[in-house]
Amino acid sequence: MPGILAISGSPSPTSRTARVLDHLAARLTDTGRHEVTILGVRDLPAEALIGADVHHPAILAVGEAVAAADGIIIATPVYKAAYSGVLKALLDLLPQYALAGKTVLPLATGGSVAHVLAIDYALRPVLTSMGAAHVVPGYFLLDTLIATAPDGSIALAETAQAGLDGVVTAFLAGLPVATPA
Repeated sequence: MPGILAISGSPSPTSRTARVLDHLAARLTDTGRHEVTILGVRDLPAEALIGADVHHPAILAVGEAVAAADGIIIATPVYKAAYSGVLKALLDLLPQYALAGKTVLPLATGGSVAHVLAIDYALRPVLTSMGAAHVVPGYFLLDTLIATAPDGSIALAETAQAGLDGVVTAFLAGLPVATPA
């Protein structure tokens, strides 16, 4: 069963980005064909991220999780036309070619369509420089298309869900096929 590491690059405890990632992970897990692990960068020790401590056990554990995954989903809110600073701090601490051989799906959320190019002009070059074998077309979700229920779950507008489903299909097609035991 292909393993997927889903990384939320949001620093917010009430993050729509993290909720979108949870929503996506649940859908992938429900198929029974994928094992999804979610990592919130905001849950990593700030002193390790800010102090650039590549030897911190939490940072080493992230590196191991990345190495073990067949595919990586990286989700980030867009701030100042780029991905989040906490995500940048984490990516800077991973080995140069941490994504070598990986299929990567970049996702972004934001409050304005003016941020839609942040994936291609800010995030994709970093993912490529880290050796990703295949960075599939990413997807930008406008905040207004993400409805949050009282229980914290989300519902996406039909057009947003359809677009997300399309990029996820391309991502899954890039993962290795599980061999029967």
